[in-house]
Amino acid sequence: MVSRSKLVVSEAFRSIGANISTSFAATMTVLIGMFLLGLLIALGTWVVSWSEHVKDQLEVKVFFVDDVTPKQVNAVGAFLRTDERIKDYQFVTRAEALERMRKKYPELTADLPTNPLPASYEITPRRAEEVKELSAALRAQTFAGVERVKDGQQTSKRILQVARVIEVVFLVAVAVLLVASVLLIANTIRLSIFARRREIEVMKLVGATNWFVRGPFMVEGLVCGFAGAFAAVILLLLGKEIALPAILGEIDSTSSADVRALGFSLTALILVVVGLAVGAIGSGLTLRRYLKV
Repeated sequence: MVSRSKLVVSEAFRSIGANISTSFAATMTVLIGMFLLGLLIALGTWVVSWSEHVKDQLEVKVFFVDDVTPKQVNAVGAFLRTDERIKDYQFVTRAEALERMRKKYPELTADLPTNPLPASYEITPRRAEEVKELSAALRAQTFAGVERVKDGQQTSKRILQVARVIEVVFLVAVAVLLVASVLLIANTIRLSIFARRREIEVMKLVGATNWFVRGPFMVEGLVCGFAGAFAAVILLLLGKEIALPAILGEIDSTSSADVRALGFSLTALILVVVGLAVGAIGSGLTLRRYLKV
């Protein structure tokens, strides 16, 4: 068994050396595919993370009249405590609302004679998709002292639609890129296999099994896949350490500190595994037609 494995591996490296141009082309094909996949993973996961961050900002606000009583406020709070759709809620006094406004828009609040802002409850649902349902339930209660319930219906609807489109586009793009990579590597390796088709036919005629014939080509595909994926990881690392800081500069926001792309180490692992799989699958699929002797 060990000697057979050594034979398969040595034959694979002999084939790589004898067909250096096609091996190089296959490696470059994997490199380009994995580099694009790495960029797509980084950008896609960041955008998905951003959409989740934005969805987490969706909330329902219950505004009170100016002369609301503590009893009326507590009645709304009691209802909020019993609703399982609510993740968190916070009561904001009129003074706190004005202080927030002053920090955010100091030019608009510089000369205010009185505080025009109402007290409110800021309610965060467990699922962003439940914003509309939750606001409807609050309106149906007709609480005393409540002026209006606001859920930013148009904004929340648009955000949810964009988030769904982003997730679907990301998944479709990854699937298309993987299929394209397999087809490209298969077509490239096909050149090497076509040049050795008579050798394959002779091996089959003398009794070699399909897996014994397929072994060297799959190892060759694994080597090309690993080399291409590893090179793609190096290029992405250089881009991450050199190009990305130059592009982004000091652009950062503490309000979106939880928006992150997938970790680079995990992305690199995915690329190496996918590169190996693409190389092996591409070789195996291409060789099938030549094994029918």
